[in-house]
Amino acid sequence: MTKPLILLPVDGSEHALRAAEYSVKIATMMNARLFLLHCHRPFPVKLGDPYFQKAIDKIMQQSAERLAPFRSLLDQKGADYTELILEGPAGEKICEVARIEKSEMIVMGSRGRSNLTGLFLGSVAHRVLHQAPCPVLIVR
Repeated sequence: MTKPLILLPVDGSEHALRAAEYSVKIATMMNARLFLLHCHRPFPVKLGDPYFQKAIDKIMQQSAERLAPFRSLLDQKGADYTELILEGPAGEKICEVARIEKSEMIVMGSRGRSNLTGLFLGSVAHRVLHQAPCPVLIVR
């Protein structure tokens, strides 16, 4: 029997770090594994080589840097996790991954790094809350 999956989308914010701490506690109680997800902005397709590759390298480096504190936390806590970096709109990709991976739940921060905001929640959290195929825990 496979372990239940908890999706943990992160963007490097303090809210996401608090969500990561909660997700470890919940995963321990449920004997679940975590799926650490980071979504970055689209690659600039109008650039030609070698500028296109340099832009990709920079975006991937920034993504790895944003994931570093989360990897550290999960490793320190002995969490069972997998990670994935995707290109595209975070709200859309989070829901897509939750469906594909058949997540039991999503644990995420209430506000992230985006300048766009919903009325009470960050715009990404708001979208996920309304479109996710599973329960969503919003941590603030």
